Amino acid sequence: MPINIQKWGNSQGIRIPGHMLDELSWSGNETVDVSVSDGKIIIERINKSERKNIKELFEGFKGKYEPSEIDWGNPAGREIW
Repeated sequence: MPINIQKWGNSQGIRIPGHMLDELSWSGNETVDVSVSDGKIIIERINKSERKNIKELFEGFKGKYEPSEIDWGNPAGREIW
């Protein structure tokens, strides 16, 4: 099925027909990973359940956490301190 690439602001994009999303059981609010392989664009769903929370990320961490203050230097813009 030919689909045109269209300019959207500073980017370019394509529209995925609804029947294709229906076939994949994807909604219009999916998070996807886009990659290029062998001259093809590959779009894969990222399962939200695969995303780890902070406890899962540090599961098995044996070190000791010591909070410390970091000196980021003087304000460089319109920061309010």
